Amino acid sequence: MHSLRLLSPVLFLCVALYAKANNPDRLEAVKALVDAGRYRHAKVQIEKLLQTAEAPTLRRQLAFEAERMRRIERDFPQDYAALKASIRRYIPDAREEEIRDWDRAEWLEFKQIDGERRYFRMAAYNLLQLSDQLAQRSADFRGFAEKAPLYSLHSHHREVINAKAPLRNRIQVDYTLRVKPDAVPAGETVRAWLPFPIPLPGSQENIELLASSPGRYQLAPPLQPQRTIYLEKTARAGEATEFKIRYAFDSLSRHTVVDQRRVQQLSKDGQLAPYLAERPPHIVFTPKLRARSQHIVGDEYNSYRIAQKLFAHVDKIPWASAREYSTIRNISHYAAHAGHADCGQQTLLLITLMRMNGIPARWQSGWEFSPGDFDTMHDWGEFYLEPYGWLPMDVTHGVLAGETESETWFYLGGLDAFRLVFNSDYSQPFLPEKQHFRSETVDSQRGEVEWRGGNLYFDQWNYDLEWQLVEAENR
Repeated sequence: MHSLRLLSPVLFLCVALYAKANNPDRLEAVKALVDAGRYRHAKVQIEKLLQTAEAPTLRRQLAFEAERMRRIERDFPQDYAALKASIRRYIPDAREEEIRDWDRAEWLEFKQIDGERRYFRMAAYNLLQLSDQLAQRSADFRGFAEKAPLYSLHSHHREVINAKAPLRNRIQVDYTLRVKPDAVPAGETVRAWLPFPIPLPGSQENIELLASSPGRYQLAPPLQPQRTIYLEKTARAGEATEFKIRYAFDSLSRHTVVDQRRVQQLSKDGQLAPYLAERPPHIVFTPKLRARSQHIVGDEYNSYRIAQKLFAHVDKIPWASAREYSTIRNISHYAAHAGHADCGQQTLLLITLMRMNGIPARWQSGWEFSPGDFDTMHDWGEFYLEPYGWLPMDVTHGVLAGETESETWFYLGGLDAFRLVFNSDYSQPFLPEKQHFRSETVDSQRGEVEWRGGNLYFDQWNYDLEWQLVEAENR
């Protein structure tokens, strides 16, 4: 018989500390402190845990909680005095009592951080997005949709609807990413991932890389869900580190006339299962969302009619400029309860609600252009109907004031010919993989940059996208 010996007090203490430091509950406790706005306490706890935690995954998660707080503090820099000044730049005659009322009504997004109310850097701008009446009190404010021709019924929509074949635009893009001087020590290698188009037959075709600087690059495979072109360059003292690419592609319009009488129940196709499932943290069928879904859908059973109801509901959520996605725990939950949402937040909420109702739905994102000179980053998606297959949906463009069903519901089953798609999914790895935290953990539209010392966040570089319509060659 082997005798059992008690652990020595020192060894016992070491084991206990290791178990405590590597316990997932400790991470959840840190997250709770972050979410409660107790940043000073959270930072102390993270430092203590990192001294003893050995599990690489846990160490990375703890480090990101510290980074999350830094990003939130950057997104919420204003105290009340700075907020008032920002509002009065838009509404010079805004009274103190009015601003207090807007604050109490939570029209001014804020975070409570270490006992202080801190306001979102775009809170004043978003205030005017949420109220047409307040927007009219500003001399030079223009709402987001006012700048974008295709957010209202446009001749292009009618052309798409009436065309016998998809409309095709050949678009050339020049994209530049510049790392600020001395953001990286001289002599160090700067690694950059620039978004690059993915081939989508019938939607985005004939992709052609025309130039890159530096000339040596690594292009991710066509089916990479978040596709990039990877470049390296050595940093020079006092100089910006610049990466440039030029490419062209065909953007094709899409339009399907959906007859709800033809819509069928889904066949048992395992390939669609991932697009019906929850996908934490951003697609979660919470009790609150289930109740909301039931209120919207009622006793409707036709999948297309359900899709219309969900689409119209999410479309009613006012658009507003968004905080960085990497700072939000659950984006669909946020979109449902914040009182406003941008395109990606609206899309993730719609995807969640559709999946909850047995309608497969998935993500797309990249850039959008217009028949004029408007362009911006943009997110939208696709949903699946039997027997029609995958159809586009853009809930931010939403329900149009059309004269026909096809015009009204153009963006639930149709899409304009002014799109650039980089991503067929969200929160997917790059090729080659990034070593440090991404600046954007969900989407990929601006690019990512790092060096061996760490990630370069958005305040350390800038970008520029220029586009033009070009004559398509005979194909």
